[in-house]
Formats: sequence, C-alpha cells, structure tokens
Amino acid sequence: MTSLPFSRRNFLAGATVLGASLACPSWLLAAAQPLTADPAEFQAIARDAWIYAYPMLMHYQTMQKQALNPDTSEYVGGFGKFRHYSELFTPKNRDIVTPNNDTPYSWAWLDLRAEPWVLSVPAVDDKRYYVHQLVDQYTQNFAYVGVLSTGRAAGDYLIAGPNWQGATPPGIKQVLRSETEIVMILGRTGLNSHDDLPAVRAIQQQYKLRALHDFASTPAPAAAPTIDWLPWDIKTGLGAGFIAHLNQLLTLCPVVESERGLRERFARIGIAPGQPFDAAALSAAQRQALIAGIQQGQADLKAITEKLPRPISMFGDRTALANDYLKRAMGAALGIYGNSIEEAFYTGTKLDGSGQPLMAGQKYRLRFAPNQLPPASQFWSLTLYDLPDRQLVENSIDRYSLSSRDSLQRDADGGLTLVIQTVPPTEQSNWLPSAAKGPFFITLRLYGPSEDVRTGKWRMPVVERV
Repeated sequence: MTSLPFSRRNFLAGATVLGASLACPSWLLAAAQPLTADPAEFQAIARDAWIYAYPMLMHYQTMQKQALNPDTSEYVGGFGKFRHYSELFTPKNRDIVTPNNDTPYSWAWLDLRAEPWVLSVPAVDDKRYYVHQLVDQYTQNFAYVGVLSTGRAAGDYLIAGPNWQGATPPGIKQVLRSETEIVMILGRTGLNSHDDLPAVRAIQQQYKLRALHDFASTPAPAAAPTIDWLPWDIKTGLGAGFIAHLNQLLTLCPVVESERGLRERFARIGIAPGQPFDAAALSAAQRQALIAGIQQGQADLKAITEKLPRPISMFGDRTALANDYLKRAMGAALGIYGNSIEEAFYTGTKLDGSGQPLMAGQKYRLRFAPNQLPPASQFWSLTLYDLPDRQLVENSIDRYSLSSRDSLQRDADGGLTLVIQTVPPTEQSNWLPSAAKGPFFITLRLYGPSEDVRTGKWRMPVVERV
C-alpha cells in the first residue's frame, strides 16, 4: 500500500472529447432529464455515488500533485515521464502514507487519448524483484509488468487506451489495455540491502517510456485536446463539489457494460460525463439530500475501515473487485495503490492479542512458529507506522522495518520472534522500534504470496503484549 498526501485527520475533510461509447443518446437524454425531486432517492444515490467516486477523487489528488502542478514537491515532470525515488524513506518524508523501504518507487502518468505508450524494462537476475503496477482512473490494477507477471527478461509492452484500434508494431511482447484514458504507473524495484541503492538506481534508469510513434518510427498523431482540469481542494472535492470533479473524470472513462445501469441511476442527481454541476442551483431539499448522502457515504466508509476483517484483498482489476465499490473505496482510504493479491499481500494490526490498541511504552512480540514463517516467493517485511497519520516513526537506530532479507536471529526451535517496543532491548537484531508516544500499527507485506496466503489458510500470528 502506498501513496497519497492523505491521513485519517483529513479523511472526512472533505472537458475533453467523449469516447464513442459515452456519446450515445441515452447519456445525452439522461443528462438532460430533470433531477429527481425525491429527497430519499437523491440521498441514496448521492451516498452510492460518493463511495464510487472516492477512490477516483483521491487518485485525482495524486495526479494534480504529480502530473499537473509543477510547483509541488511530488511533481514527476508531466505526462510520459518517469520520476524515480531511490532514497530510503524516513519520518521526514510525509508526502505519502504507509511508505515502505522494501521497493523504491518509480512514478509515471500516461495520457492515452492520442496514442498508446510503450513501457520498456531490462532483464534482471533471479535475486532482483521489480514490478510495474498499471492503475486506471478507477484505481483498478488493470495490468502488471514484472518478474512475477511477465518474467525477468527484457521486453517492450504497449499500454493502450479504451478506444485505440491500431496495429501492434513488431517487437511488442504484450498489449495492456486500460478502461480509462489516463493511466498511472507505479514501479517498485526491490532493495536487497541498504548498500544496494546504486544497483537499484541503475535498474531504474533502464525503465523507459516512449510514445507509440517514437517506438515505431512513424509520424506523430494529432495531439489530444487540452483539458482544463478543475482545481483540487480536498474539503470541497470530497464535499458537495465531488460531482463536478466526477463529471470531468468520467469524460475519460468510457462506460463499461456492467456499469451502464449505475451511470444511468447517477444521472438522476446530475452525474454525467462532461456535464456542469452547481450545487447552489439545487432546491433546498435536494441540497440537503446531497449533503446527507455524502455524510452517509463518509460514515459508511469510516465504519468499514475501522472493522476491516483480515485477510482481505482490497486491490485488483475489475474482475477481482467485482464492482464492489465500498471495497474499492476502503482500499483507497487505507492505503491507495496497494498491489493485487497475486503480486503482494498486506496484512497487519493495530491491536494486540487481547484486543487492546498497540501503544507506545508497551512491550510486544510477534512470534512465527517454525511452520508459520511468512510464505513469500520473493521476500516479506514488517513495517511500523504511527496513528492516525500512518507515517514512519522516529527512533534511535533509524530502523523502520524488519525483513526476511535482514540478519534476523532465529529461535532455538527454528521459529522467529520479533520484538516491538520503544525502549531498546539488550539484543537488537530482531527489534522493531515503536512510536515514542501514542498508538501505532504494523503492516506485514508478502511479495509473491503463496496459495495458502491468497486463500486465507495462512494468517499472521497475533501480537502478544509482554
């Protein structure tokens, strides 16, 4: 899980050419129809639409900072460019939540309206893990390029938008098709040790992005129309202004058949691709219903994130998520851009074995029995974060995680006991320093999880208070 300037403190704070599948008479008629005057119906639709939109809005916030606003520290250089992060995260890095030091990031954004793009990756040896996660505007992981999905050989992969119908040029290993016109790439390159950063940087420099015409040495197509992106403010964007943002984003998201009825229902409160929306033009009853629906959606999302069962996969493509929009929103709230379960598995806890919150000043242990070690084909790591901000915590040895790649001391029986506390223990090899004050939580990441993990047969042990 990763990315987004987002914390629990601000959790509740808050026109381009249409594709052929959107420009149909039913959409135009639906958008032109009077909005529902039934407050109960308006509220119910607003609740469902807010939950549907929430991940897309958080994704838009990331895009604003990374691809649209050169004045932000997160800016990657616009569309079609990689920005590589090859320094270790510390508590001073607070522009993303739940960061990890296992896999330094490489970020890029692609606008696929004019033409596809080609992602080129190098060959790597059998000790190196890397993955490029391709995310659409719904925050669905629609494709992967990496050692677990496409292998360790070098290759060129064509990333195409929903309406592209061109010929695949020679040399392309695979065509990866997005449902939306804007795509984010989140690359992760495995860091084997702190001394491994130069090798990681060398691999990152071999990740290449080329527009299709550059790759194929053909004339460039006409540029896509300029988009007048709406400015983003989290309070209004997650409030009554969410519909205006959603209407703009939907112009880049041709409707899929499984959502046709849902989109037609949303049109009953003014949600339609490219349509203007002004909450002030609603009747008093409609405005009240809109706010009540948003508040209900926020409350439902907050409730489910606090009761999150384990294990659960909140990330994947449309097939994996099965149009479960609350699950999709939950993933965005708890750690947007998490990997699909086939690539990586995330579990963890903010409670000890007796159901009490993990707190600074207490001593805990997490013991894996000899037959209970985390089953991952690549590696696993355990990272500690504070609450409510979900950031790394300051500690005396600058250690923010423990990993299967570390020199950990095994128990006499072959098991493994990790020590979680604020005060340094006598033996520190298995010590994960906890927060100096307040509550915290731990996240266990398994890269290349086994079938037992994916099916729920393997579970992380409980954290014991010592």
